[in-house]
Amino acid sequence: MNYFFCNNIQHGEGALSPEESLHCFKVLRKKEGDVIYILDGIGGEYEAEIDSISKRELTFKVINTKVHLAKGPNIHIVVAPTKNITRIEWLLEKATEVGVSAFTFIECDHSERKVIKLDRLNKIVQGATKQSGNYFLPVLNDIISFEYFLSKDIDGKVIIGYCDGDRKKLKEAIEGVDDNYTIIIGPEGDFSVDEIEMVKAKGISLVTLGETRLRTETAALTALIQLKTLLDA
Repeated sequence: MNYFFCNNIQHGEGALSPEESLHCFKVLRKKEGDVIYILDGIGGEYEAEIDSISKRELTFKVINTKVHLAKGPNIHIVVAPTKNITRIEWLLEKATEVGVSAFTFIECDHSERKVIKLDRLNKIVQGATKQSGNYFLPVLNDIISFEYFLSKDIDGKVIIGYCDGDRKKLKEAIEGVDDNYTIIIGPEGDFSVDEIEMVKAKGISLVTLGETRLRTETAALTALIQLKTLLDA
């Protein structure tokens, strides 16, 4: 089933974005009166009938609505974006398919990228949400300093993937049940000594994700999959 995305449905009516509209009637050859399926990113699934089509907009009327409740805990990935942004785009796509609640980007001492373009990344997350039939769109947060992120109160269990020193296995770090989990992955050069000292001062668990040294995006996805596997067991 092909899904479209629209987060502005009011009184049973709405309009697809120009990009979504073009895909609907140019690529999929939908026409007025046809039925389409829409996600709003916050649990709503809509069966709708196309009302009108123009060059820039497709309007619709909702004929059936389903409301889905979120299942399982919230998982938040916090990651230092790589110099090659396509690798982060890959991570966003795959993590959205697997099931993640939010992404936050951090600037670390060894970071190679300090600027990101959220518009492009939001489109990738939306596409992955539609493709996977996920009813909830992950929240995408702009880049902030790692020190500032650590200064905030973080709900639930927090784990940090790290390459050296004393580390726990993921299973040991998440003992007990919680509603919120945060996975933090640093840049290619890993966290600095000063950053690890800040982490230890906060009492956050350093974890190992395996015997091999992983790229940033691989480490984040591996941690997500391992965590979901443990929580589903």
